[in-house]
Amino acid sequence: MARLHPRLHDAISLLPAHRPAHLLTRHSVRELAKNGFADYRLPLTAEGVAMAREWGARLERPVQAFYSSPVGRCVDTATAMAEGALEAGLIEALPEVVTDPTLVEPGCYVEDINRVGPTFLKMGALSFLNQHLKTPFDGMLSPAAGRAKLAGYLYQREPEPGSLAVHVTHDTILAVLVAELEGRDAIDEEHWPWMMEGLWVWFEDARMHWVWRGHHGHRDLALA
Repeated sequence: MARLHPRLHDAISLLPAHRPAHLLTRHSVRELAKNGFADYRLPLTAEGVAMAREWGARLERPVQAFYSSPVGRCVDTATAMAEGALEAGLIEALPEVVTDPTLVEPGCYVEDINRVGPTFLKMGALSFLNQHLKTPFDGMLSPAAGRAKLAGYLYQREPEPGSLAVHVTHDTILAVLVAELEGRDAIDEEHWPWMMEGLWVWFEDARMHWVWRGHHGHRDLALA
């Protein structure tokens, strides 16, 4: 069975107990793409559902809300995580999974899919994102502007102190966000988010704090 990134669960201990926190996570294990591109129709596997349910039971703090990209495999990931959280007593009843276009493309970084889409298909995800980190494409928000948009999205959805909000998104969005936060202009296979891997986020002292793979960083808060 697929496994979580080995530094994902332990990072919970790095979150301040008194602050609202967010988990911005990639969806769980999906069916393999036949043509090299993971279109939005690909569903979770049975293994992916089980993995998401197991992870939801291990979040260790009350979960106030589950948000998701509108794509089916993301909604199903959030639903399975909620089922696991319910079994673990982290929530009292299964909530509605709230979908939001900020967690998908177009909607997050991509503003004009007609201008950007053909280039993405031609270059492939990794080459496309690496080029965008260096010279932003027309029809897309810059990495910095995208980070501000995502920070604003999270800030507007703060859970109660000591609680967690879960947001299920896609690997490309998470990869660019983490690279920009870490000050990198390149992504390689080692940086690529694992299935179900997530970025922990909280806001404190006018800063956006995050933990990624056990490393804590922060930026002055910029919202869009």
